[in-house]
Amino acid sequence: MPSLDEHARSQAILTALGATGRVEVNDLAQRLEVSTVTIRKDLDALEQRAALRRVRGGAVAAAAMDEGSFESRLRTRRTEKTAIAQAVAPLVYDGDVIALDSSTSCHYLACELLDRRSLVVITNSMPTATLFSERSDATVLVPGGTVRRSARSVVGMIGDVLAGRGRIDKGFLGAHAISAERGLLDMALEEAQAKQYFTAHCRQVVGLVDSSKFGAFSLHAGVPTAALTSVYTDAGADPAVMGALEAAGVRVHRVDVQDQHR
Repeated sequence: MPSLDEHARSQAILTALGATGRVEVNDLAQRLEVSTVTIRKDLDALEQRAALRRVRGGAVAAAAMDEGSFESRLRTRRTEKTAIAQAVAPLVYDGDVIALDSSTSCHYLACELLDRRSLVVITNSMPTATLFSERSDATVLVPGGTVRRSARSVVGMIGDVLAGRGRIDKGFLGAHAISAERGLLDMALEEAQAKQYFTAHCRQVVGLVDSSKFGAFSLHAGVPTAALTSVYTDAGADPAVMGALEAAGVRVHRVDVQDQHR
């Protein structure tokens, strides 16, 4: 196994933790081919981020490993997410084929698109699918898979459903965090994989990421920086991260929250 950096080791540790509920220092050191001192430092750093709980000889899962329920996230930074959604909505035209992930930012975008005619909407979000089916004439495709109750999303082999059906005009994706080095990231591996599947079938990929996500810690890469067409955020986003994204070729749009209010 090639040497892993700290981020990659953290991913491997939390993946193992998610599978078994407990990890041991000696076992991790052997599997990741690093010293036990390095593993203990990794575990201590993850505990500081509330991603796990340290116990003698290793660590156990912490309740705070999930990104939070859909309902709680829907109430968080609502003003900023609504403003971003209103700024992004003009990108969508009647008859477009679009993808929306299970993020609450994209749910707010869905609320702005209900008057569009003849949309084809591909989403793994149960609330977003319900919204379009009840309040618009959109054709809604929900790829099959397993329901994640907390996120109210459907995750699984989305790529198998989309293969051979043509390209999606635009994909709109949220994130738990964003960085110039790794793009859009998520705490849940399944949600990151859903973003990967969507991205592979989209002509354009637009990130809807409020400023609290810039420089935040997360685990699993969903959309690499090179695949992002643009990112929409609010004016509070970290200038250094925005500059690094723009240097990497990603157009970053800062939304004035007050100007977007109705």
